[in-house]
Amino acid sequence: MTSGSATSQPPNIEPALKALADALHGEGPAVELSAGEDGNVVVSAVDTPGYEDAAVVVRTSGSTGTPKATVLTVDALAASSVATAFALKGEGQWLLALPVQYVAGVQVLVRSLFAGTRPWAMDMSSGFTPEAFTAAALELTDKIRFTSLVPTQLQRLLDAPAADTLAVLRRFNGILLGGGPASPELLAAARDAGARVITTYGSAETCGGCVYDGFPLEDVLARVEGDGRILLGGATLAAGYLGDPGLTAGDFFEEDGVRWYRTSDLGTIDATGKLTVLGRADDVVITGGVKVSAAHVQAELEKLDGVRAAFVAGVPSAEWGQALAAYVALADSSPDSLRHFTAGTAWAPALGTLAPKTVLAAGDLLMLPNGKPDRLAMTVRLTELHQGK
Repeated sequence: MTSGSATSQPPNIEPALKALADALHGEGPAVELSAGEDGNVVVSAVDTPGYEDAAVVVRTSGSTGTPKATVLTVDALAASSVATAFALKGEGQWLLALPVQYVAGVQVLVRSLFAGTRPWAMDMSSGFTPEAFTAAALELTDKIRFTSLVPTQLQRLLDAPAADTLAVLRRFNGILLGGGPASPELLAAARDAGARVITTYGSAETCGGCVYDGFPLEDVLARVEGDGRILLGGATLAAGYLGDPGLTAGDFFEEDGVRWYRTSDLGTIDATGKLTVLGRADDVVITGGVKVSAAHVQAELEKLDGVRAAFVAGVPSAEWGQALAAYVALADSSPDSLRHFTAGTAWAPALGTLAPKTVLAAGDLLMLPNGKPDRLAMTVRLTELHQGK
C-alpha cells in the first residue's frame, strides 16, 4: 500500500496554526514561518514598525536577487481567503504540500483557519514524492478537499502514476497550480487523469495567487500598462516591504483611489478580461542590438524531442553585449546524450538566430525548495560557462 511508504511523521503544524490564529485575531505579533531541520514548522515573531494590522511576513524566493520581506495584513489575507472560497465554490480541508516559508504554503494554513477546517501536512523529509503525497492525501477526511502545487510536483505525480495516486488526485475538488507557467501538455495530462486543476497567477505581494485560469478573483483588478507590464490591484495587496520604503514606493502606488502592484511580468488582456502572462519583463535579451525574448527561446527549446524543460538567460559577451545561453534538462541524461545535445549540431539549425551560444545540458534544472526554477543559480552557472566570449 502506498501510504505505508511514508518514512516519517508529518511535520507538526500546530504551533504555526496557533501563532497564525493569534496574529489574525490581533492577539499576537506578526509571524514568519520556516522549516526547521527536523521538518517541523518554526514560528518567528516579527516586529513590523510602520505597518498596522500586519499578520504575516513572507520572504520572496530570491530567484533573481535578494529576498524581500513582504508584509501581509489581516485584511488582505481575509480578502484573499474569501475570494478563494468564492472561486472554488466552497471551503474545505487543505493538504499542505509546499514549504511554509513561501506564500502558497502559508496560505494553505491561513485558508484553513478562516474556514475552520483541519489542514494536513505531508511528510517532505525526503523531498516531494508521489508516495508521500498519496499517503498524506489519504489522511484527509473532509468531503471537500483542496491543495496547492507547483508544476514540477504535478508532473511527478502524473509520471507513470500508481492507481492510488490517481485516485487521491481525483478526489480533490480543486488543485491550485502556480509558482510558474504550466505547459499545455501538463494541463492536458491532468485533465486526462481526471484532476481538477486551476492555474493561478500571483505572488507574495498579492497574498499568492489572485488570478485563476486567467481571470482575477473577487475584489482583484488586473490591467496592462503601455509597455506590456502587468499591474494587479485590489484588496489582496500586501502592505509593502519591511524596512524598505524605497522599494515599496517603487512597486506599489495608488491611482484614483485604487492601490496597485507593478509586477515583473508582461502580459495581455483580451476582450473577455482574461489575462495571459507572456513572460518576465526582464527576460528580454539584447544580443547584437536585437531584442530577443528569453521565454520565446525557452519555449522553442522545449518543443525539441527529448527536452523536458529549459531555462534561457542573457549572459555577458564581449562580442554580442549579451549572448543567449540555455540550461536544458533532458529526458535521457546519459553522458553521450548530454554531449550530443550540447554540441547542438542536430537542433541548432532549426532555431537559427535564436540558437543559444552556450548550452549546459543536464538531467534536471536547478530548483529552489519551493519547486520554482533557481533562475539566479542557473544564470551564474551559464555566465561562468560562457566566459564572456
